[in-house]
Amino acid sequence: MHALDVLGDPVRRRILELLATGERSAGDIAATVQDEFGISQPATSQHLRVLRENGFATVRRESTRRLYAIDPAPLEAADEWFDPFRGFWQPRLDALGTELARGRKARRAPAPPPPMKEN
Repeated sequence: MHALDVLGDPVRRRILELLATGERSAGDIAATVQDEFGISQPATSQHLRVLRENGFATVRRESTRRLYAIDPAPLEAADEWFDPFRGFWQPRLDALGTELARGRKARRAPAPPPPMKEN
């Protein structure tokens, strides 16, 4: 399965977001995904299996728990796939960054003194 096929599903993207903060148990992931998407625990397990089989996540057993962690290698491959397309949006993002920096600088600048009254 291509990386974008894996990442195209909002539930799998959410699971990866959860794993980006650190290792999580399958039960914790399932509870969060069930609350947010209203899907069952078996459906969540299927998404975890897709992530695991496609190399996006690793799993280890700790007693009776399964702990999942993110594997960055497939994400790096997806990032490389986007390289030829960065030229479309990178200049706009750079311009946005410049405008945001100008706005921050303007907010930090001291207010000009009030005009002097003539008598």
